[in-house]
Amino acid sequence: MNSNKQKYYVVWEGNNSGIFNTWDECKLQTKNYKGAKYKSFTTLKEAEAAYSISYYEYKNSEPKKIDVDPPNYNSISVDAASSGNPGKMEYQGVDTQSKKIIFKQGPYKEATNNIGEFLALVHGLALLKKLKSNQIVYSDSITAISWVKKKKCQTKLIPNKNNKEVFQLIDRAIQWLNNNSYKTQILKWETKNWGEIPADFGRK
Repeated sequence: MNSNKQKYYVVWEGNNSGIFNTWDECKLQTKNYKGAKYKSFTTLKEAEAAYSISYYEYKNSEPKKIDVDPPNYNSISVDAASSGNPGKMEYQGVDTQSKKIIFKQGPYKEATNNIGEFLALVHGLALLKKLKSNQIVYSDSITAISWVKKKKCQTKLIPNKNNKEVFQLIDRAIQWLNNNSYKTQILKWETKNWGEIPADFGRK
């Protein structure tokens, strides 16, 4: 990152007001000035626009931080859990609003969380298509969402006799994705804003 990128400093209230090209110049105008009002901008155009109005007008014109919209409750949420990676894995889908379990599969031997998230998403898509439902699906796994969109399970897990069943499920899921079109929207669950996904197994 280039930290020497040109910035422009607007001083609305200070020893001298105006637009300054360096932080040192800006500091001179605000030093020992109680309640100095100033701000940096990345372009001269922005700085000029801000300086053409008062500091208070500028502050009031700044876009207010808005809260993220709540989740769409006309949806199902899916999640997986594995004890160990790989380890015993299970996945489930629930009604987002009531948290009522719609489907639950596993535990399976020697699988990963990402595989579980992927299988849960495809299971949810197949179920909603079968029900002709207009609900959406939430997942908190960017990896699983990308695998579904690519119609590939890009796991590094090596097939063996213990996880044979899991790889059969993966093949079936990929086959379903290749043979079916669907209108269901897959959306990322915003954990940071909404808390844990309703399908979470609570094993953090």
